[in-house]
Amino acid sequence: MKHMEVVGVRVEMPSNQPIVLLKESDGERYLPIWIGAVEATAIALAQQGVMPARPLTHDLFRDVLDALDASLSTVNITALSDGIFYAELVFSNGVEVSARPSDSIALALRTGAPIYAHDDVVDEAGVPIPDEQEDEVEKFREFLDQITPEDFGRTT
Repeated sequence: MKHMEVVGVRVEMPSNQPIVLLKESDGERYLPIWIGAVEATAIALAQQGVMPARPLTHDLFRDVLDALDASLSTVNITALSDGIFYAELVFSNGVEVSARPSDSIALALRTGAPIYAHDDVVDEAGVPIPDEQEDEVEKFREFLDQITPEDFGRTT
């Protein structure tokens, strides 16, 4: 399993489809996962530390876990089949629940849980970005610093 860091979300053109971009913590491969606009907004809000006036679904889930004295131990991106990514939420009591990677990532950002991807998923879908393209990655990070929920057509 590879430890992954959330680089951020962006809208892929010309399809206007949001993606979340993960990066190997100890490598140079990036894992792009196409997601929905609602999940993109939830991830962007969590990365920016924005607290909506009313809890979003992922905030509610975090609060329920707290109320039940449980925690999210890890998020594991487990498989890629026919272009669809699969994930599991692993809880402090050992229970594992299948989930969409986008929801899993949004919850991980709210709880501080680490994100991992199976080696075969990263081997199949990971995209290496050579050092000379690191400038592009830095531009992407700058873009992420400026993005707002309104960029996804949704306001809080």
